[in-house]
Amino acid sequence: MVPGRAKRVFARCSSRLIRSGRLLVAVGVAMTLGGLPAQAEPARVTDHPVPSTGCGKASAVAPGSSQTRTIVSGGTTRSYLVHVPENYRQAKPISLVLSFHGHKRTSEYQAELSEFSATDAIAVYPQGLVGTDGETAWQGAPYSADADDVLFTGDLLDELQRDLCVDPKRIYAAGKSNGGGFTGVLACQMSRRIAAFAPVSGAFYPQGGACEPERAAPILDFHGNADATIPYPGNPDKGLPPIPEWLAGWADRNDCHDGPIVRDEGNGVQVSRWAGCDRGGDVVHYKIEGLGHDWPSTHPNPDSDEPAVIDATPIIMQFFARHQLR
Repeated sequence: MVPGRAKRVFARCSSRLIRSGRLLVAVGVAMTLGGLPAQAEPARVTDHPVPSTGCGKASAVAPGSSQTRTIVSGGTTRSYLVHVPENYRQAKPISLVLSFHGHKRTSEYQAELSEFSATDAIAVYPQGLVGTDGETAWQGAPYSADADDVLFTGDLLDELQRDLCVDPKRIYAAGKSNGGGFTGVLACQMSRRIAAFAPVSGAFYPQGGACEPERAAPILDFHGNADATIPYPGNPDKGLPPIPEWLAGWADRNDCHDGPIVRDEGNGVQVSRWAGCDRGGDVVHYKIEGLGHDWPSTHPNPDSDEPAVIDATPIIMQFFARHQLR
């Protein structure tokens, strides 16, 4: 019996060889049919730590303030909201958190919802493009725009690391709903550049594509069992998996040998942890009784006027602090 990790490595290598073979065949056919020049290869996403050259530079965003900025990625002008913490020092590398909004939402909404700007990290809230239904969305959903949001994320990190003193080993991603689903896509495609991932009420559509991460990706997931938008048991008609099934997939990819160990923390909160995972690729899940399609918070937030029994953001930050790229 071949171990699960060996199977995945073999599958990845086979997939790359197949893609390479197809590319060679396509080029050969083009040359045979008319000597057409090969088309330029699509832009590649950098999936490894990149040194920050912004250390020692004065920040264009004053510490303790936020600013909306733009960047061109894939030929399209994109925007993002960035908050630089008050204790930022231009010579001291610090962590960075990407926080992705949900379907129909904005970067400003996500900043107010997730409250990463109140932490000691550089908080970045990218803005999704308008999709096929006329609403903002992220790659991996059936209604998203025809855009490479993974490339946008890589380009955005490149710019932020040129402008700010970012610790390349402590870059993280979180997101809500469709933004949570996209966080899962990033875990599949940028696990060697982003250290850990935290989807909240994640929408894990099959349009996110195959998941073949280059390293074990630490995952912290939150979901309410009363979520009517992205149901906890899944939605076969939309291709949405049951949340336990999605988590089991990550436990398998991360070669977690033990678990889940389930603990009842009271107040309707159940925490599942998979242990013995490869290279610290922990998988942790918070199931919250009675919580709808919300970002858990013990005070009212843009998602809900009804307080939840836990605050997701500080739990996320604690999880992130325990994981960095090696």
